[in-house]
Amino acid sequence: MKKHKANYLITKSSGETAPFSYSKLKKSLSAAGASEAIIEDIIAQIEDQLYQGIPTRKIYKKAFALLKRKPGALAARYKLKSAIMELGPSGYPFERFVGEIFKEQGYNVAVGQIMKGHCVSHEVDVVATRGNLHLLIECKFHNQANYQCDVKTPLYIHSRFRDMETELKKREGREDIEYQGWAVTNTRFTSDAIAYGTCAGLHMLGWNFPEGRGLKELVEQSGIHPITSLTTLTSFEKQHLLQEKVVLCKEICHSPALLEDLGIGTERLHRIMREAYDLCQPS
Repeated sequence: MKKHKANYLITKSSGETAPFSYSKLKKSLSAAGASEAIIEDIIAQIEDQLYQGIPTRKIYKKAFALLKRKPGALAARYKLKSAIMELGPSGYPFERFVGEIFKEQGYNVAVGQIMKGHCVSHEVDVVATRGNLHLLIECKFHNQANYQCDVKTPLYIHSRFRDMETELKKREGREDIEYQGWAVTNTRFTSDAIAYGTCAGLHMLGWNFPEGRGLKELVEQSGIHPITSLTTLTSFEKQHLLQEKVVLCKEICHSPALLEDLGIGTERLHRIMREAYDLCQPS
């Protein structure tokens, strides 16, 4: 990559400042599927608009706007984090989304199950089973970019898991089954949360945790994208589909008729389907 003009400080959503990283911007554009030529072009245009203290959201918006002008689903892939946050306000679409990610890995999945514990009954967001391995998954959805799950989250989830595990292990014919408790969030864990979860044997999946195998990477590798990623749909159309429990782009790919109730014209329908098909391809 060419040498850049200057070093800039950027302002994060938390209010903290940090040096602007050309390499991080390049990595995020590359993860969206942009070619080297497109990456260099976008970085050059963004560089011309940088100034000391520029908010990260402005850099993101500019990069997103430039990607929208390119063919394919580059912009849709680039907005993954904000697209997942658009799945709210209820947690159900995120739970369904998480279930589909585990299903892609070969698990049988059930969402919203009531399970009896040793002390009380619990609603488990996602139960994923594969052979003798049973995962009891608690999903924590947040729609604030700078939110972090602190140590109370794994403490609470681990406590519930142990209550259910104690009851499950009392049942006959369950001696060979391995039970795992999981905490999954679309944001980040604090260092204390990670330390406790790791020490207690709780499996944790966050936006960027574990490093290189976080939620972001699992989505990019699987092609399991939420419908909120689609730039060709309006906010109203996305919310309508979510209310109808349509959460995934692949559902539209398999059943274009799901869009019929929205009264979308033929030409625009073709644009939506092209973007959806492109987005559903694993990276």
